[in-house]
Amino acid sequence: MSIEYKRIMLAATRSGSGKTTITCGLLAALKNAGINPCSFKCGPDYIDPMFHRTVFGIPSGNLDTFFTDDATTRSLFASEYDGDIAVIEGVMGLYDGVGGTEETGSSYDLARVLQTPIILIIDAKGAGRSVIAQLKGFLDYDKYNLIKGVILNRTTPVFGDKLGELIEAELSIKYLGTVPQINDAEIGSRHLGLIIPEEIDEIQNKLSIVANKIEQNINLSEVKIIADSASKLDIIEDRNEVKENPVVRLAVARDEAFCFYYRENIKLLSDAGVELIDFSPIRDHDLPDDIQGILIGGGYPENYLSDLSVNTNLKSQIKKAIENKMPVLAECGGFMYLTESISDKDGKSFPMVGAIKGEASFVGKLVRFGYVTLSDNDISIKGHEFHYYDTDNNGNDCIARKPKSDRQWSCIHKIDGSYIGFPHLYYPSNPDFVKNFVEVMKKYGGH
Repeated sequence: MSIEYKRIMLAATRSGSGKTTITCGLLAALKNAGINPCSFKCGPDYIDPMFHRTVFGIPSGNLDTFFTDDATTRSLFASEYDGDIAVIEGVMGLYDGVGGTEETGSSYDLARVLQTPIILIIDAKGAGRSVIAQLKGFLDYDKYNLIKGVILNRTTPVFGDKLGELIEAELSIKYLGTVPQINDAEIGSRHLGLIIPEEIDEIQNKLSIVANKIEQNINLSEVKIIADSASKLDIIEDRNEVKENPVVRLAVARDEAFCFYYRENIKLLSDAGVELIDFSPIRDHDLPDDIQGILIGGGYPENYLSDLSVNTNLKSQIKKAIENKMPVLAECGGFMYLTESISDKDGKSFPMVGAIKGEASFVGKLVRFGYVTLSDNDISIKGHEFHYYDTDNNGNDCIARKPKSDRQWSCIHKIDGSYIGFPHLYYPSNPDFVKNFVEVMKKYGGH
């Protein structure tokens, strides 16, 4: 069926151009104007969507053309569209995909799949007419004619408007305005992911400054016109059966230490009949009652090692549950938590659950970073790794393969239906993964 969704993508010529700050400011400005936005992040990054949900209260998810085919990607977008307009934040440079050289996984590829008008953000600091040449190159590379507008960043509005006149005259593309340099109010990477209330207050103050600059200098009416111009999308209805009544209960670790969960994963679990019961490995001393499985996502356990280590009763319950063959999904930080210990950056060791032999320690650089396809004798699923810690026992029950590469390695502890390891899995890349796990949970619970 063909459905109308108002939408735009904010993309940039390269990383560091200010698209995250401008995306956050635009979302806030739209809310201030009485428009209800929803947001999406192109790529596997957990943090921006979590930030949008926590600080803005805006529905947000992840879409990635490496993880899912075109039809599935469109269906995910349609199922999560919730508002008056969708704002999709790009990743890296517009055309940068898998390995930096492929179109798959790029912002542009997602815009192609979703037939979404692109607003290109260009960092114009220290530049003049060269901005026009740069923009012309991006337009020449735009084979689907998706780039509809441009925002200049980090230059003065007066000079930006002069460039804007030339841009519109020479390139026939809409100039939407200039965001000036905003000292002490840019949304840096440290803030993305913070969920402590006092830090949210701090960032909301910053966002109000950014939103005010957006309202003063960006033509929101033209942004809305571009969003309104998006063509209808052909959506294949999701034919997966949605269980109206929960059939199993899954304990989900959710607090400051464990907070990385794809919205799409949670929805797929819920649709499969899983009742999700949150608990905190920091504060709760007991697992939820009557559960048939445990999910421990990634996050920041390294920032809460003392709190996690002293919660001995909960650690003991989790270890006993795993020894009794309760199925578990644990990723990255969640995997580290299940090992015997985690060492901080100074080498001080903190005892953890001890369900998996091995120790986790800080390496000081990204380890096995990027997309992977995981496979064993039963199933194949796609995921992503991003971590500065490593362990001396990462498992050997699955093979991880890098796309467009011969590189592969063993990983994952697959125990009694559990999958425990560093890779973050994107369940919609193979919904059978969830179906199989639910069956293991049902078998464990005697259903």
